[in-house]
Amino acid sequence: MSIRSSGRRTGAGAAALAVGASVLLAPTAAGTTRAEPLPPRPASAVDASLLHRAGTHVRARQGAPALPDDLSALSWLVADAGTGAVLAAHDAHRRLPPASTLKTLFALTALPHLPGSGRHTVTEAELDEVPEGSSTVGLSADHTYRVADLWRGVFLSSGNDAVHVLAEMNGGWAVTSAQMQAKARALGARDTTVVSPDGFDADGQASSAYDLAVFGRTGLADPAFAEYAATADARFPGGTNTDGSPTWTYGIENTNRLVTGQDGLGRYPGIIGVKNGYTSRAGFTLIAAARRDGRTLVATVMNPQWGGANAVYEEARSLLDWGFAAAGRVDPVGSLDPPAPPAPPATPPVVAARTIAPDGLDVGTPMLYGLSAAFVAAVAVLTGAGVLRRRRNHPGP
Repeated sequence: MSIRSSGRRTGAGAAALAVGASVLLAPTAAGTTRAEPLPPRPASAVDASLLHRAGTHVRARQGAPALPDDLSALSWLVADAGTGAVLAAHDAHRRLPPASTLKTLFALTALPHLPGSGRHTVTEAELDEVPEGSSTVGLSADHTYRVADLWRGVFLSSGNDAVHVLAEMNGGWAVTSAQMQAKARALGARDTTVVSPDGFDADGQASSAYDLAVFGRTGLADPAFAEYAATADARFPGGTNTDGSPTWTYGIENTNRLVTGQDGLGRYPGIIGVKNGYTSRAGFTLIAAARRDGRTLVATVMNPQWGGANAVYEEARSLLDWGFAAAGRVDPVGSLDPPAPPAPPATPPVVAARTIAPDGLDVGTPMLYGLSAAFVAAVAVLTGAGVLRRRRNHPGP
């Protein structure tokens, strides 16, 4: 179709196209869907980087008790297990060998897959890799054990033989190590490198007072974990029937002296676990948790520099005492909660399908509709103007 016009027609057409252009632009803006901007994340009351700085950190209010003056550990932390608030810490993210406190991460990883109701017959191969000189509960090949007894061997006797057997049941040593590493990252524990799931000294293996507190706090939320960790003593099978029931037993005792009160320490009031450790490279390490008046605290102590074998317990006791006394009198210096997941990317705006308009412009479908309406309007105006002119030049009867 061809349209021929005079100058006046051209002016009318331009006006019509201008109107069409205004019609064209409005649907384009209205028809485009844009993602709403995400609300800003509330500012945290705690400086997340503070615990990554060296030294001792506490934010005491007026009337708060002074920190214990007998702390010699290379790294320590005390936190409210309920809220996750870190009340005070010293070199909380310093990476150090964890010794058997790493068994808490092992339990967090494997316990959900290996409930105590199961049974397992131990093989010679499962015991072959247990390190010489490491702590054991006394498993024997070809004996069938209840899985609950194996877990008591882990928590009470810190038995590396029980860890090796359970790890093989869980898919193997390497698989369990990888699962533990993934579990640590999921919990926000980024100082931990797992090489040997039993916590035995190994090159590169490390954790921190912060990470150990995360493991202890998380474990206490699992009733099975909490029960094993709080058990002071038990009878362990020396011989077993094919169903795992014992033919005879011997006594085992929790190696955490705050739980048993051994060696003159006395059982800590309100103690509910969690796990101790020792190796020549790590020194003495401890995760301890206690509950009083509806409030649960967790304290971690890594490698005291003086005081002998009881120092790790005495320093943990001092930190727990201080934490209970400081209730409501200190502000948090950090949190054991995992970091918030990153915000999802903004939804990209909806882009209309592109097409070529009659005038050669590359426009979206909504724009094409607007252009079509404008084009029809322009034609109508031009046609009307032509009819009016013909009537003026050729008056009717």
